[in-house]
Amino acid sequence: MRDWRLGRVVTVCDTGFSSEANQSYLRRAGGHYITGIKMREGSHRADQALARQGRYQEVRDNLRVKEVRLDGDEGRRFIICHNPTEAERDAARREDQLTAIREELTRIKTAREADATKAKAKAAKTGKRPTAPSDAPHRKAECALRDHPALGRWLKQHPTTGRLSIDTAKVAAEARLDGKYLLATSDPDLSAEDIALGYKNLLEAERAFRTLKSTLDLRPVYHRLDERIRAHVLLCWLALLLIRVAERRTQQSWPKIAAELGRIHQVTLSGPAGSLQQTTRLTDTQTKLFTDCGVPLPPKMSSLKTAE
Repeated sequence: MRDWRLGRVVTVCDTGFSSEANQSYLRRAGGHYITGIKMREGSHRADQALARQGRYQEVRDNLRVKEVRLDGDEGRRFIICHNPTEAERDAARREDQLTAIREELTRIKTAREADATKAKAKAAKTGKRPTAPSDAPHRKAECALRDHPALGRWLKQHPTTGRLSIDTAKVAAEARLDGKYLLATSDPDLSAEDIALGYKNLLEAERAFRTLKSTLDLRPVYHRLDERIRAHVLLCWLALLLIRVAERRTQQSWPKIAAELGRIHQVTLSGPAGSLQQTTRLTDTQTKLFTDCGVPLPPKMSSLKTAE
């Protein structure tokens, strides 16, 4: 940071980088940080923040923020962000999963009762004492449901019977977090809106890196030498910078820019006199994209080669 001669730097990082040691390290050169805080896994700070009263401030169409103060955290500010649209998606996604669980539990219960009924009917027909049917298939189905990566989190297993049921306490706890995330910052001057929008820029950066690996076909490259790792990261950062410049100058998202410019093709025309490469005619939208970015228009014709 000193080598860059920057007067003020705020580093934005996600929850995986939010340890106390990392936060202290980011402040060594006099800078500040904005970091996400885990709201699940029994986070004490998250419980404290959600318990604080206060009104949300509308900062964007799909973003509300509320600053809270937590006991024992001097020098740090906490911001609760709420996205109503994302909250609706979270609730709908959870309800779909709960519906699937209810249907599977009902199916297992019905199959178990049907087996018991068949066993009683068989015993009555033969005059023998009814024996309990094998419960192995139903137990196997319950274990598969309990271990399901998406559905298992909503279930609890009763210690006496071993049967599964929906964990209503877990459902209620998750409902409190719909569309919410918690941020922490050491900067005393940034507004709650700037903190929330600064963190959203991190999400945009992550989206851009995914674009680099897919749309730009920049696949992961594995290196063993430090200088090659630094060079690879630098090239990724430069490509990301170009994307952000293009988005700001055109006021359009990179997927739209890439899709529009991807329609431009260069064809090779060959004949008895020779060959040349010709660019397809640009539309008004494509021309405006080149102009807004300050990039010269591609030549209509190039690489003229006469026949020998």
